[in-house]
Amino acid sequence: MFETQDTFKHQGMRRGLVSLLRDKGINDELVLKAIGQIPRHMFFDKVFHNNYAYEDLAFPIGAGQTISQPSTVAFQSCLLEIKKGDKVLEIGTGSGYQTAVLLELGAKVYTIERQRELFNITKPLLTKMGYRAQFFFGDGFEGKHTYAPFDKIIVTCGAPFIPPKLVEQLAKNGKMVIPVGEGKEQTMTLIQKDETGNLSESTFGNFSFVPMLNDKQY
Repeated sequence: MFETQDTFKHQGMRRGLVSLLRDKGINDELVLKAIGQIPRHMFFDKVFHNNYAYEDLAFPIGAGQTISQPSTVAFQSCLLEIKKGDKVLEIGTGSGYQTAVLLELGAKVYTIERQRELFNITKPLLTKMGYRAQFFFGDGFEGKHTYAPFDKIIVTCGAPFIPPKLVEQLAKNGKMVIPVGEGKEQTMTLIQKDETGNLSESTFGNFSFVPMLNDKQY
């Protein structure tokens, strides 16, 4: 059962979370504002939300997946440098929290989830909260060629390699943020495609994500 009320207490806890993220080095005010707007507790079962929703912690959400810790969501969002109207492909809808951040930043979001259980929960939850995205159930390694190219692509699970089809679907002058690696930790990687189609990569340390699977077992 999910909470549906956003109280003054919740809003105060969000302000505390924003302050914590600022102290941790998140300095994009648009990203901080977005996080300050989103009632993260609504993505949690009522049993847990008061204790964990506004801590900088990842938390299990079912189907072996987690809601990413806010600092990770903020960091990936900062790397993307979302501009209003950007067409963004998200691989791994998960809880929908990162989706909500992208929407608050003004992006047009196309999001793919491979776990049917999460897909069936997250799509109606975000819709009920007033967030509008294009939701797809399927294999994130394939991307969504029908709607390509995308200005930005964000992968919210650990990829064993950089999927070629996602690179193909990235627009010129576009950016993709993806955690790459097969162990317990992945390297946060920023891929940029210039106006001629050439690629460059930058890395930003190690993070821990649930694995992105390509066995197509849903």
